[in-house]
Amino acid sequence: MRAGRVAGAHSDGGAGAPAKQPSVDIPALVRTRTHHPEAIAEAATRRARRPLLNEDGKLMIVAADHPARGALGVGGDKLAMANRADLLERLCLALSRPGVDGVLATADILDDLLLLGVLDNKVVMGSMNRGGLQGASFELDDRFTGHRAEDIQRLGFDAGKLLLRIDYDDPGSLTTLESTARAIDDMAARRLPVFVEPFISRRTPEGKVRNDLSPEAVTKSIAIASGLGGSSAYTWLKVPVTDNPDDMAQVMETSTLPAVLLGGEVGDDQDGAYEKWRSALRLPTVRGLVVGRSLLYPADGDVAAAVDTAVGLL
Repeated sequence: MRAGRVAGAHSDGGAGAPAKQPSVDIPALVRTRTHHPEAIAEAATRRARRPLLNEDGKLMIVAADHPARGALGVGGDKLAMANRADLLERLCLALSRPGVDGVLATADILDDLLLLGVLDNKVVMGSMNRGGLQGASFELDDRFTGHRAEDIQRLGFDAGKLLLRIDYDDPGSLTTLESTARAIDDMAARRLPVFVEPFISRRTPEGKVRNDLSPEAVTKSIAIASGLGGSSAYTWLKVPVTDNPDDMAQVMETSTLPAVLLGGEVGDDQDGAYEKWRSALRLPTVRGLVVGRSLLYPADGDVAAAVDTAVGLL
């Protein structure tokens, strides 16, 4: 398990200056949760809000909703995201960097960040369906076990996000498809943006779910996701870059819905991932990036530099 502190090579003061290391007082968080659980709702009420988009019309969101699906691994470390103090420190550092607009996470993590006071003037996205646990037989029957539309509204959060994996050979995908449409309706009724992350998925002979990143599959997933619900007025897409980034221009012609790029895990080829994102960010419907593990756990450990580079792509 990774328990070390976050590395940082840059700060707002100029290149080469060390980034200030955030420190999370876990005992203090536990005391507040134990004796004053109402403090979370109070912090949400006090939180200074901002529009979803600033004047530049772009979004840079850091994602940390993986643990609730049991997806704790990064690279060869199967429990990289299991140390909550370490994860929170990485998130605090990422959120402090210029150009980072906000965070996507589940309730437990967002509650911690509210208590830490780092969500003022940030876009806060609640992760809505986390029931499709990684590796489970029911992985594609992805129930809505996270934030509901009413929770996002009650807490004054700015948007929701849901994952839609469609396997034509798995009946569980139909349950997810239907519940996704109803979640979109619930968000639209409250005029809250919802970011839909669609994939065409298949199981390997070993039973593992794999997302198809071919241009045809990504195109088909966008077409399906765009038509869900009684209104698409508040629907955004969260899409991967295809296996061949040169195909992204044609893929993104499938819908007029605004979209952000999904970062995903990029392994050791961080530079290659940046270049793929840079090219896709030029497309007219693409409005930003939502990136998680590849920025929070970069191969060189330098969270600040990874985040700053990603922001620079916008």
